[in-house]
Amino acid sequence: MQPIIDRRGFMTIGAGALVAGAYAARGPAAYANIPAARQGGAPRKMKKAVGIGMVGDGATLADKFKLLKDLGFDGVELNRPGEPAIDEVIKARDAAQITIANIVDSVHWGQTLSDPDAAVRKKGREGLEAALRDAKALGCKTVLLVPAVVNEKVSYADAYVRSQTEIKNVLPLAKDLGVYICIENVWNQFLLSPLEAARYIDELESPYAGFHFDVGNIINYGWPEQWIRTLGSRIHNVHIKEYSRKKRDAEGLWKGFDVDLLDGDNRWPEVMKAFHEIGYEGFGVAEINGGDRARLKVVAEKMDKIFSM
Repeated sequence: MQPIIDRRGFMTIGAGALVAGAYAARGPAAYANIPAARQGGAPRKMKKAVGIGMVGDGATLADKFKLLKDLGFDGVELNRPGEPAIDEVIKARDAAQITIANIVDSVHWGQTLSDPDAAVRKKGREGLEAALRDAKALGCKTVLLVPAVVNEKVSYADAYVRSQTEIKNVLPLAKDLGVYICIENVWNQFLLSPLEAARYIDELESPYAGFHFDVGNIINYGWPEQWIRTLGSRIHNVHIKEYSRKKRDAEGLWKGFDVDLLDGDNRWPEVMKAFHEIGYEGFGVAEINGGDRARLKVVAEKMDKIFSM
């Protein structure tokens, strides 16, 4: 039987050892969360969306939403809490007949749930709660959350425990609203393997805890298709972007993102095969350089090509 480990025990053995021990005890099958009934058959259709910050044309939010709809996008990602007012967003959404594909928690970097200061964590928790309420009002099912940041002042173990504690406090609200809290993999020095990411979600012990998978962010230190298969049905939303290891090595770490869709190191046929295997049918939200109508048309065409693989 797996022993119960309190916070002191966690701090003693470290996050890496805890994850390794749990994996050994539960076995690989617990983290290859692929429903057998969803394998095979016709490929699932992924829906196209972009972040609102990518839309350069359009004088008003309504204009931007209409532009996206005209170009064949199914949805748009917004940052909340923040402006514009909910009523304005709803009016623009309904006029364009477009879906709010995802809400990004707008305070999760400034007020992290792993901060040593309880007052900062409280603000972060309140921001997440506001994002969840906005998502509900906008008919959106997911809120993207960066759960923690590990740095010289915040240890890995502290980030793990503090962030889980705060998220567990908010999950009852997520359940009441019917909105998923989705953890994203970003360069925050945290949840650096798919096995650990899956365990982190499972330990939250709620169907309203899930994962927002960023395809491009993984390439610097892994292979997206492997993460997708391990995370399986925990994935509720997806960011679509590229990364080039060649540009990283020649020009610097962040320069790896300076490639357009289909020009980086994503093995898109393998990535899409993995999404098919887990039965993913949600949004693919582009998170790349946007621009005017012509640029967004190119983005839409490239996304169509990727999703058809």
